[in-house]
Order: sequence, then C-alpha cells, then structure tokens
Amino acid sequence: MSDAARIVDDFVRLAGQDCADPETKTISDEDLARVMTAAVRLYSARAEATADFPPPVDRGGVTATDILVAVCEMIRVADVNMFDLSMWFGRPRPKK
Repeated sequence: MSDAARIVDDFVRLAGQDCADPETKTISDEDLARVMTAAVRLYSARAEATADFPPPVDRGGVTATDILVAVCEMIRVADVNMFDLSMWFGRPRPKK
C-alpha cells in the first residue's frame, strides 16, 4: 500500500468517526478546510489537464443533502452567483 493510500485510509477512518459523532471534531474545521481545498484543487487540475471528469465522490457514500450542503457553501465562499453557475454547468465538456 502506498503512503498516499495509507493517509487517505486514515483520513477516511477519522472522518467516519466524526460523522458518527460530529461534536467530537476529531478533525478540526481548519484541517477539514485544508483537505477540502486540496481535494477540490486536485480534482479541478486533473479534469482541466486531462479533459476527463470522473465522479468526484463515491455515489454510494454520500446523499444528495451531503453534496448540496457542501456545494452551496463552496459557492458562497467563491462568491459565485447563480447566473455564472448556470453558465459553467451548461458548458460542454471537451470530447476525448
């Protein structure tokens, strides 16, 4: 197992503990923001570089509510308005 895979496994385990009891905050808000920032940047960089858009989350691991809570807050942080969002959402993906 690679170092990266071990780190991911550790994070997933800790995140699962926090999901079971969110008030414990095993992972601090600041560390969670760092992980989310790095993950979003990595996904975007790969998608733009390769023109490949694999699912960014495991469909069975999240609910629609989970996704919408996170996406709405990311939209607020980025100060994106709904007009701009609709333009980005409607933009065609590059063909491979």
